[in-house]
Amino acid sequence: MKILITNDDGIDAPGLAVLYKIALGLTSAEKILTVAPATEQSGVSHAISYHSSINLEKITKNRWACHGTPADCVIVGISEYNQKFDLVLSGVNRGNNAGQNTMYSGTVGATIEAAMNGIPAIALSQFFGPKLDNENIFDAVSMHGLKTIQNILSINIWNNNSAPIHYNVNFPPCLGIDVTGTSFTMQGYRTGAPFSTETSNELLKIKGLPQQQEDTGSGTDIHANINGKISITPCSVDLTNHAVLQELLKL
Repeated sequence: MKILITNDDGIDAPGLAVLYKIALGLTSAEKILTVAPATEQSGVSHAISYHSSINLEKITKNRWACHGTPADCVIVGISEYNQKFDLVLSGVNRGNNAGQNTMYSGTVGATIEAAMNGIPAIALSQFFGPKLDNENIFDAVSMHGLKTIQNILSINIWNNNSAPIHYNVNFPPCLGIDVTGTSFTMQGYRTGAPFSTETSNELLKIKGLPQQQEDTGSGTDIHANINGKISITPCSVDLTNHAVLQELLKL
């Protein structure tokens, strides 16, 4: 199995090292290619560097830093290395990408690009919480990440009505030993806007609000996470609300 791994926290992020170890449970080191952003790209979603050039820095034969977005990294990995990848893994993000965070996530943006290229793709993110600190932040994903990916691969559903599917996985804010199970979930929605502005030294900046523990209801990713479960959310590159469309067609 040939695997491309990337993230949005940057090439030197601890979560990427965790993801590499997980990938080694699926294949051998020579079949893993890492193309990750040279600098942090959190919040860039599925953006691509369409109007600017991209610089690549070779770290090792199979490890490259890309001066671009996570989606750029996937495009570069596919286009420049003449390999047919069997799987793209993105993460492990330091912070959840559940609820509407999904829409901003560069981690998820990488899997969107992979799915649009016909490659199975899974994003992995770690929810923050008071039980975790810098020493154990990735404990749950380190313990359960490989099995979770293997579970998704065994299900082997990557299309829905011809629209590519990618998976968004969030690990709960607890130690691995305290994880209570896994749930297949829909994307939740937290109330209120997640961002606002602030002025510092006469500079206007976008400010993110703190990680929210607000429950988004049974069956959602956030509900599963704050109740100690791993959430697996199937996502589609088709953004059509088909239920509403059917209502509109009746008019």
